[in-house]
Amino acid sequence: MAAAAEPGARTWPVSGSPRLGSPAGSPVLGISGRSRPGSGPERTGRAIGPAAPGHSFRKVTLTKPTFCHLCSDFIWGLAGFLCDVCNFMSHEKCLKQVKTPCTSIAPGLVRVPVAHCFGSLGLYKRKFCVVCRKSLEVPALRCEVCELHVHADCVPFACSDCRQCHQDGQQDYDTYHHHWREGNLPSGARCEVCRKTCGSSDVLAGVRCEWCGAQAHSVCSTALTPECTFGRLRSMVLPPSCVRLLSRNFSKMHCFRIPETMALELGDGDDGLDGSAATGASREVLAATESTKQMLKIFDGNDSMRKNQFRLVTVSRLARNEEVMEAALRAYYINEDPRDFQLQALPLALLSDNSQTLGKPGTTEEEAGKGSGPRDAVSEAWVIRSVPRAQETLKIYPGWLKVGVAYVSIRVNSQSTARSVVQEVLPLFGRQVEDQERFQLTEVLMSSRQVQRTVLADEEPLLDRLWDIRQTSVRQVSQTRFYVAERRAMAPRVSLFVGGLPPGLSPQDYNNLLHETMATKAAVVSVSHVYSLQGAVILDVTCFSEAERLYMLARDTVVHGRPLTALVLPDVLHTKLPPDCCPLLVFVNPKSGGLKGRELVCSFRKLLNPHQVFELTNGGPLPGFHLFSQVPCFRVLVCGGDGTVGWVLAALEETRRHLACPEPSVAILPLGTGNDLGRVLRWGAGYSGEDPFSVLVSVDEADAVLMDRWTILLDAHETDNAENSVADAEPPKIVQMSNYCGIGIDAELSLDFHQAREEEPGKFTSRFHNKGVYVRVGLQKISHSRSLHKEIRLQVEQQEVELPSIEGLIFINIPSWGSGADLWGSDNDSRFEKPRIDDGLLEVVGVTGVVHMGQVQGGLRSGIRIAQGSYFRVTLLKATPVQVDGEPWVQAPGHMIISATAPKVHMLRKAKQKPRKAGATRDTRVDTLPAPEGNP
Repeated sequence: MAAAAEPGARTWPVSGSPRLGSPAGSPVLGISGRSRPGSGPERTGRAIGPAAPGHSFRKVTLTKPTFCHLCSDFIWGLAGFLCDVCNFMSHEKCLKQVKTPCTSIAPGLVRVPVAHCFGSLGLYKRKFCVVCRKSLEVPALRCEVCELHVHADCVPFACSDCRQCHQDGQQDYDTYHHHWREGNLPSGARCEVCRKTCGSSDVLAGVRCEWCGAQAHSVCSTALTPECTFGRLRSMVLPPSCVRLLSRNFSKMHCFRIPETMALELGDGDDGLDGSAATGASREVLAATESTKQMLKIFDGNDSMRKNQFRLVTVSRLARNEEVMEAALRAYYINEDPRDFQLQALPLALLSDNSQTLGKPGTTEEEAGKGSGPRDAVSEAWVIRSVPRAQETLKIYPGWLKVGVAYVSIRVNSQSTARSVVQEVLPLFGRQVEDQERFQLTEVLMSSRQVQRTVLADEEPLLDRLWDIRQTSVRQVSQTRFYVAERRAMAPRVSLFVGGLPPGLSPQDYNNLLHETMATKAAVVSVSHVYSLQGAVILDVTCFSEAERLYMLARDTVVHGRPLTALVLPDVLHTKLPPDCCPLLVFVNPKSGGLKGRELVCSFRKLLNPHQVFELTNGGPLPGFHLFSQVPCFRVLVCGGDGTVGWVLAALEETRRHLACPEPSVAILPLGTGNDLGRVLRWGAGYSGEDPFSVLVSVDEADAVLMDRWTILLDAHETDNAENSVADAEPPKIVQMSNYCGIGIDAELSLDFHQAREEEPGKFTSRFHNKGVYVRVGLQKISHSRSLHKEIRLQVEQQEVELPSIEGLIFINIPSWGSGADLWGSDNDSRFEKPRIDDGLLEVVGVTGVVHMGQVQGGLRSGIRIAQGSYFRVTLLKATPVQVDGEPWVQAPGHMIISATAPKVHMLRKAKQKPRKAGATRDTRVDTLPAPEGNP
């Protein structure tokens, strides 16, 4: 075991009473690395000692009103008690009811450690950090999977208590308990037990289950049944027990398909205090004006010294050693006996000149800092070191869940090894000692961003292992657990989706192509599914390291000029799905609706299982349909414009034969500009910030209807006419249509808009701006005339139809065009049937120009009714603009055949009755009842 202090190193013991610095000062004021100007009360008064669960409360004098973190009421004067470690504030009358654990012990209370997925820095109004409990007044972080909000410099101290959204072969179970998250509730939230207000926008108070949405006071939550039923959305949620993903070698960001660019601002350390050095420097300047105080840089071990990541502590120049040590431990949320630690001086030159030397075995601070300056100079940098111990108390957790105790505590000494510990604890867990060879000791590091597991060798000395951990980081001990688990060979199996390949190849051709470009190993890699039309394959990989190599390599590989897409997909255990389960598959186009698409992705991940939410910019709809291919019954929600809906419906048509549920119902959350299909199905003219939970309830209550899908065959003919050179002859192709197909002036306007958006996509972030661009390009074409009726020929049901003088010909399948206009009109006409979206007929309408189109959209006129039928043949004599469901292009001369050969699709139409509002007086996600009396 290493020595307590390296020879010659300056230490700061906690005994005795020497002073730091000179002139008169004051008691320890707090932790500058966490405090913010004007926040928190003045810390004066007497300490009342540790209080359950883990707090160290001190009676304080409040100079301004603050709020109790338990009851959310005002505290004033001498009636407040503050935890010196985590800033928990309470009335004296509420102290006995405190159930929220202190940040210092919270990691040890996590049932199953699961890492968080932190996104990019952002401003979150009226939110509070779950670590220091202070307001997020500066850019902060949030987990993309759960409701955890935290300051950037508090990330290393957050618990690894994210939602467990799949089985990973470590600690799997079928019964889920409530996953409580403290604070950041709506101000009007009501407790499920006492029906009083439990939310607050002024303080971190109340708890909420992140699966079912149950809201309660922390005291009242114990009265609810522990089992979670997933609440109002239970039929739409993909149960975590039915999803399997062996995620070894893959981060949570990879598992949930979250773009890694979102986490770049966090730095490259999984466990470091990212940004602490920079933050500390700026805070030091702020405090330099007070001559009675001194700023200290505190490191917690070799790892933080190597990365130059520290916490700043402000102390009086006359502070006693005990006070300095207590302040240093509080900075790292360590609530242990200060006598078990000591401070060692760290020369400043050591950080700048010898940071690479620190942490290497056998290297001391004195050796690394030789030649850097006088040894007797007062140092502003200190490192917390643990005093060596002859024995320690170690908590051992069972690697299986069905056991009567959460853990057992044993004492280990210099003679204790991993094998002896296993022999000692097995009888305590009800296992036979003669079966000890079947068990092993596993060390689990539970950092907030990654959970790492290491199997210890049988002869590993446990006391030396603990010492090495404390030398690396004294706080890391509280984030480390030891599990006794059975030795079992886990058969590795990872499913990788690889897209962006050339379409139309055979399975063998795809195998050869992947072998040439990525050197796949045939012994551990096989192609399990081929989607030839989309140019994508599913790889089954039976080696974790090979799966990681292929995943990282595919994202940097280009085949035939197209970059590949690689995604890690879980397996849905469809045989374990409940009978009433009809999970919702969510597709979101984050580029639609400005920034609303991005926010909706995050909201739906938190309301549902994140495995059932897909961003269409990352692989398209195909990965989602493959994941749900064996689910017997599911629904689809498409968040985007009409073009996005058409994209998903086309992918559904192409993959229908691979699905166990070939006809899922499709709902729409309109995020585009026109949103004509969303209007027809009552989903509205566009998303305007409604509660995402209410949206899901509306989807669950929606009515299923049928809608026609039309097939358009485009058969261009070659031409030598220079006028038609803008659209060269192309091979025949087929496109699908749901809403309308336009030829002529309306397609030309769509094409101009599309080109303007391609040139400056950053400006097209709102529907108002988009419509303004449409008006502008329309005014430019107001005097344009091309006499379309002379450039095309129309046949309906094999009969030639004479066209009037028009500039645009439009085939409509739904009674909404151009952002809600009724192009067909409501007048009765004995020549035609009343249009419906499922009647197998298209209506053909003509417009005479831009002015006519404007009158139609203003409700002053309707279009010119031309025909109605189920089979159309259009002959283009010249290159002509064409658009289908808002996607424009210039079509070369030739034929267009429109027919109802595509099967009808099942759509979801929003019910007329309004769903109950969530969060006003009662969160409708909750259907949990309090437990009977006597069963808290």
